[in-house]
Amino acid sequence: MEAWLEHLITQSAAYALIAVALVAFLESLALVGLILPGTVMMATLGAFIGGGQMDFYSAWVAGIIGCLLGDWISYFIGRAFKAPLHRWSFLQRNRALLDKTEHALHRHSMATILIGRFIGPTRPLVPMVAGMLDLPPRKFLPPNIIGCLCWPPLYFFPGILAGVAIDIPSGSGSALFKWGLLLAALLLWCACWLCWRWWREGKRSPDRLARWLTPLRLRVGAVGLWIGALAVLVWLYAQPLMAIYLRLLWRVVSV
Repeated sequence: MEAWLEHLITQSAAYALIAVALVAFLESLALVGLILPGTVMMATLGAFIGGGQMDFYSAWVAGIIGCLLGDWISYFIGRAFKAPLHRWSFLQRNRALLDKTEHALHRHSMATILIGRFIGPTRPLVPMVAGMLDLPPRKFLPPNIIGCLCWPPLYFFPGILAGVAIDIPSGSGSALFKWGLLLAALLLWCACWLCWRWWREGKRSPDRLARWLTPLRLRVGAVGLWIGALAVLVWLYAQPLMAIYLRLLWRVVSV
């Protein structure tokens, strides 16, 4: 999939934007997004943006259009086919996730639509379930627009950081600096993931990982990873190459 994206993006700027819109659309489309590696594809597109092969703001607009199309098609699919969808064997096998989404939409519809846009398993599911529950469009529209505005740059961002790092000129200390960037990214991702589990503690069903990741280990690990990430970021900021890296990054996101 990534090879196909690279081939399409290198053909022309128009094809590149079509690729962005298509990935965002499929990642948002009812149930289709469950089987696509959307996070990886968006990060790959972000790497092309960071490498200067795509304009950041044009890709942002294309991503917004794809998100909106995918979400609203999913919403109207849910409204039009709610009875058959409830009986569909695929959803019956994922009944727990469907029930949790319906429950969250009943209690906090706007927050669920907004937050669900940024969570992989629920992103292609929430709009469809909102339609199945006959949620009025006036309630679906505001959080959906906010989510579609914020989602593309957030998911582009890891790839942009990687793409910009690749463009750092080779020289003394550049390899160590790039490894430091990678380490900081991994520590931040793991820290955020542990904080997410910490926040969801008591709200989710026990899993295999919970047997090893006890509440104490979860808290100590989350705090330790944040401290480690902060230490690496302080070290990176003190490096001479940081000025070059920030200048290259600003070139990508500046108008």
